[in-house]
Amino acid sequence: MSTSTPTPGDEPTTPPSSGTAPRPDRGTPPAPSGKPAGAKAEDPLRGSRTSGLYAAVVGLGVLLVLLIIFIAQNTDKTTVRFLSFQGETPVAVAMLIATTAGILLTAIAGSLRIIQLRRRTKRDIKSR
Repeated sequence: MSTSTPTPGDEPTTPPSSGTAPRPDRGTPPAPSGKPAGAKAEDPLRGSRTSGLYAAVVGLGVLLVLLIIFIAQNTDKTTVRFLSFQGETPVAVAMLIATTAGILLTAIAGSLRIIQLRRRTKRDIKSR
């Protein structure tokens, strides 16, 4: 049996006295703060702009595949009436137009609210 690498089930020859003694298979014990000894304050695996962009590209790619499947499965024609306008279009196209209109209306309302809050913040800063 080799003494350099412990196998599962091997017991340490001397019991640790404080619970923080180094074990041969684990390296140095963690610092009292819970961080490994010698660790930097910053997390080297934190999110970055590149990782955010990568996640966005992957997410949009998945969304595009789902959109293509949706359009391919909903090719039946339907009659669309709005005010005095009438026309026939595939179901998928009608739903995508309605979704796009909803997204645009939501974006406009959100943008107006952001502008309102920025103006209020600037006014509050000037009044100080």
